[in-house]
Amino acid sequence: MKVLTAVQMREVDRRTSELGVPSLILMENAGTRVLEIMAQAYAPLHEHRIAVICGKGNNGGDGLVVARQLFTRIRPRALHVVMSGNPGEMKGDAEANYRMLQAVGCQATFEITPEIESATLIVDALLGTGMHGGAEGRPLELIQAINNGFPLAEVISIDLPSGLDSDSSIPPGEAVQANHTVTFTAPKPCLVLSPASGFAGKLHVAAIGSPPHLYENDPEIYLSLSAPALFAHLFRPRVPDSNKGMYGHVLVIAGARGKTGAAALTGMAALRAGAGLATVASAESAISQIASYAPEIMTEALPETDIGSISMRVLDHSTITAIAERKNVIALGPGMGGHPETVHLIRRLIEDMQQPMVVDADALNALGHKDLHGYAPRILTPHPGEMARLTGSTVAEVQADRIGVARGFAQSRGVYLVLKGNRSIIAAPDGRVWINPTGSPAMATGGTGDVLTGLIAGLLAQFPGHLEAALLAAVYLHGRAGELGAVKFGEKSFIATDLFQFLPEAMREAAYLSHPV
Repeated sequence: MKVLTAVQMREVDRRTSELGVPSLILMENAGTRVLEIMAQAYAPLHEHRIAVICGKGNNGGDGLVVARQLFTRIRPRALHVVMSGNPGEMKGDAEANYRMLQAVGCQATFEITPEIESATLIVDALLGTGMHGGAEGRPLELIQAINNGFPLAEVISIDLPSGLDSDSSIPPGEAVQANHTVTFTAPKPCLVLSPASGFAGKLHVAAIGSPPHLYENDPEIYLSLSAPALFAHLFRPRVPDSNKGMYGHVLVIAGARGKTGAAALTGMAALRAGAGLATVASAESAISQIASYAPEIMTEALPETDIGSISMRVLDHSTITAIAERKNVIALGPGMGGHPETVHLIRRLIEDMQQPMVVDADALNALGHKDLHGYAPRILTPHPGEMARLTGSTVAEVQADRIGVARGFAQSRGVYLVLKGNRSIIAAPDGRVWINPTGSPAMATGGTGDVLTGLIAGLLAQFPGHLEAALLAAVYLHGRAGELGAVKFGEKSFIATDLFQFLPEAMREAAYLSHPV
């Protein structure tokens, strides 16, 4: 599903009208969709006391459609239409809908009275995608009233919660805190990027008449929302005569003395993702402990440095080349440490290995400024701190423009990049970007990143011809397993290995989309 900026959305609306669907009909359809979702979420709708709070622009026009249909079709217990300003300043379709509201006998007011404050539902139609900068004046007063002045009400925002900037993840000022947001045609960036997305409540994307080919097939619209429909085909049932050799062999080069858990988690995650085999290669003194975590993991002992990290000596006599032979994917970095020998080794492996590689943790810190265009696929999985080091910026700068930073780095270095965090960003070398909608604060605990590295490697080993689908699936399922686990264990007690317990359920959800019972 594409994510549209304000400019892109206006262009889609314009082209839809050129195809023969008038903008007034698009507005009517928008209001109708909002009313339908209200009726589903708050049945029986006629029992409610409803306040529709409208601005002067097209967002207010959508609200006026809702108000007119409530008045003529639903007849709720009470209906109040509150205008933010002089209706005489309204133009175009919004003005037309204000006149239609008057024509059917529904009157608007300009003040919020105690009677209106008793509303049980509020329709927020104040400000839409044309908003830039913080709300001021009367709109700000009404935003504050919606948030604080209706003790009994839930809020349905039209298109986006008033006060948000459609294209920004950062609210520019005070914004409506909605329970539901009904947006049209496609999500807007503020509705799927944190922290702004936290204002939207439950998001509904409603079709209002724009043909999908106007945006879904437009290569200039590079931003999409990840969803199971993009990768559900990977989870179809396996053939009856399956064997482990059919599903790939992951080589994990990771760990060091005292950092065995990272390597083991990565190997275990590759197997849980469905890889047929997983081998963990690590420093000799770490191997016995790594092997003790799971008997399914195979191991390879490597020469080590004086502090127990993997030594450059693995390059002697083609040791690592022999180990990597017949492995489909390499996962590199978790728990390897920063010993100078190990750092140099990591750089050589990134350059020399012919297999697709997932580069994480200490391998990211060792990467330097290497341009990876022309290499086998390299998938980098930094958290914001690692991303800041890779780009020579600050965490604050990374977080202020997560999409731009991830996209620019992926394009300039020729890599796939997963910028982890709330609403992880997946960027491709050609500039396409996906926003991942799953995840939980419960996952802010050591080891969850190692699990993600293993999941990516495990899925890619099984589906080497479907790199992007495997990558999107791994990030989505990782976050979904965290959501499911947080429900059971809570946000504080959840630990990385709990992901393995809930991964099968997350996979079953995805599989159902491609193979419903």
